[in-house]
Amino acid sequence: MPAQPDNPHVETQRRATGGARLVLRGAGLNAVLAAVKIAGGVFGHAYVLIADGAESVLDIFSSATAWAGLRWAARPPDANHPYGHGKADTLAALAVALGIFAAAAWIGWGAVYKIMTPHSGPHWATLPLLAVVVAVKLWFSRRMEAAGRAAGSTALGAEARHQGADALTSAAAFVGISIAVIGGPRWAAADGWAALVACGIIVFNGAQVFRRALDEAMDIAAPPALEKEIRAVALRVPGVRGLDKCRVRRSGLNLIVDIQIEVDGGLTVRRGHEIAHDVKDALLRAPLAISDVSVHVEPASG
Repeated sequence: MPAQPDNPHVETQRRATGGARLVLRGAGLNAVLAAVKIAGGVFGHAYVLIADGAESVLDIFSSATAWAGLRWAARPPDANHPYGHGKADTLAALAVALGIFAAAAWIGWGAVYKIMTPHSGPHWATLPLLAVVVAVKLWFSRRMEAAGRAAGSTALGAEARHQGADALTSAAAFVGISIAVIGGPRWAAADGWAALVACGIIVFNGAQVFRRALDEAMDIAAPPALEKEIRAVALRVPGVRGLDKCRVRRSGLNLIVDIQIEVDGGLTVRRGHEIAHDVKDALLRAPLAISDVSVHVEPASG
């Protein structure tokens, strides 16, 4: 008898734990940057920097949502959730997207108010502060994005986009403050206009996060390349003559596969059942984050 595949839910918990740990680090980073930005904005007379700091505060709540989603999604199947709790990751991503939209609304409202209200221009000392912020956020966003791909987590990918949007907001603030500093009092509202530009960037990122999470909630088809790889694994199993349907859907951190295999029609029911088990075991062993497989056996034609 072939060795049984490792429990896929153990690997899921490992990936979820690593992702959740990174999200907590991101929340801590956001807390520090929020304090630095808001203080710099107050003392440097730069509303766009205060708005950027406010977004970092909201980021802490989105990080908490992503963390909770990852932890919940890692729970193994139970009597009430036979396919596991993977959809919690998708729901967390949707919540993060709504948080991104809320941040955009907050910044946009404040930016319009600042543009319409006369105020003194920002101080040049806020520029090096923003340069450091942009560099740190871009670095952490890329690190989190890579972790999201490795874990197969939509929530972690959403959080990476949120971190990236924060970096772009700070970059827009840098441009706006530079214009205000160089242009003088006549261009004091440039930081407010920069905040509006940042709003557009944030909304665009939020829409992408929301669409991806919604697609997963609606069980969108897996990418063709992934389906092709799954079919290749199944076809390598001895006794499999061919394949018919292969349906793949994502459930949070994992994939669920429903596949139809073709075997020699003259085989006994027992032998066909054994081949089906071999296919299931091969797919669960494959490094594709598959947590559950349903195999249907059909007689090969001809």
